[in-house]
Amino acid sequence: MRATRRALLGGGAALLAAPALAQSYPDRPIRLIVPFPPGGGGDTLGRLSAQAAQAHLAQPIVIDNRAGAGGNIGAEAAARAPADGYTLLYGTNGTHAINEALYPRLPFRPEADFTPVAALTRIALVVVVRRDLPAETLPDLVAYLKAHPGRVSYASAGNGTTGHIAAEMFRAAAGVEILHVPYRGNAAAMTDLAGGRVDMAIDLLPAAAPVLEGGAVRALAVTSARPLPSHPALPTVAATLPGFEVAAWDGVFAPAGTPPAAVAALNAAFRQGLRDPEAVARLRQRGAEVVPVETPAEFAAFVAAERAKWAAAVRASGARMD
Repeated sequence: MRATRRALLGGGAALLAAPALAQSYPDRPIRLIVPFPPGGGGDTLGRLSAQAAQAHLAQPIVIDNRAGAGGNIGAEAAARAPADGYTLLYGTNGTHAINEALYPRLPFRPEADFTPVAALTRIALVVVVRRDLPAETLPDLVAYLKAHPGRVSYASAGNGTTGHIAAEMFRAAAGVEILHVPYRGNAAAMTDLAGGRVDMAIDLLPAAAPVLEGGAVRALAVTSARPLPSHPALPTVAATLPGFEVAAWDGVFAPAGTPPAAVAALNAAFRQGLRDPEAVARLRQRGAEVVPVETPAEFAAFVAAERAKWAAAVRASGARMD
């Protein structure tokens, strides 16, 4: 009888606590773990999104860079943090879709250890070639690759990265053979492409932007389903290879067990922030388009579908990190 009474009292306390949390949350700064180095593409997009959201919260969002192991170090730190709404993760298709298939011993469980909070953006990739490669258009490139099987090299930011998997998807769709040259990060890959030491790459638009703007490489197409508002003159890969579409994505995750009231408050703040025209413009300048995914449940369904898609692509590529 006493145990039953305690259980009833405990349940009542939990019900009373939820409205109280909703009214008081947040009452101190929120930490957003970004699992990438400061100054990189992921860090920039995470910071811009956080700045937009914190305008709709009573507290600031503080960025905590925890780079390493393809995002796994930061993701593990977030997974082990208290589930109180004050530690979040800037997650990507890498941390929550690719790495589970790529690393045999992942130090966290992307689905079980996290609660999806809010979708942020989708980031297209761009097909780029060295300036003197004899291919002015994507059809030219496909023809050149078929005429020179296995003799054209492509750079990536590393084994299992989005650019690597996207290039392998392109290779399969086009029916060509290309040689993979992995680097330690996007910057090194783009530097060698600009210097003519590799022939091509399919990389995230924000990563390729510096060498594109300087004219050191030539862009042929984007991997989005439709031309990008930021680069309307660039055709899509799908115009040459029907049905081809690849996009990176990012979003906000909280440790599993975070109170629903906190998740709802955070979701509302990020959604409102990413409706601001100035925030949308800043993200678009970096190749990121805000996505119309409204609720945490919709974001969770999206992530589940992406996990299956990217896992299949990783298996097909043969990529593996020990």
